[in-house]
Amino acid sequence: MRNIWISIVAAAALLAGALPAAAQGSDAAKATAVPEEPASKDRVPAKKISTPPKQKLVNLNAATAKELKALPGGSDAEAARIIAGRPYNSKALLLTNKVVSEGRYYEIKSLVVAGEPAKAAAPKK
Repeated sequence: MRNIWISIVAAAALLAGALPAAAQGSDAAKATAVPEEPASKDRVPAKKISTPPKQKLVNLNAATAKELKALPGGSDAEAARIIAGRPYNSKALLLTNKVVSEGRYYEIKSLVVAGEPAKAAAPKK
């Protein structure tokens, strides 16, 4: 048991001595830093990774049948079921009310939102 305590105290002493040197930016820490590569005329710039354009979220409560059908893998029957089940307080109601299957829900859940229903235009006076 005494040997374990001696090992713990020795390790603590080593750590206590190493931490201030690293915090001050010692020469040993600077020597291990990786130097930056100078710019070269022969180097070809790396290709930029293009991200796909952000798709606008489809509002389940206001979208037309055409917009709902435009979802990846959408169909006329699915759009009709979604419209018939309105209004939605949450997009999860698509799954709990069995409007779409579980697999289909996970395909479209990042593309839809249950927002405010579309307001009809006020009649002109």
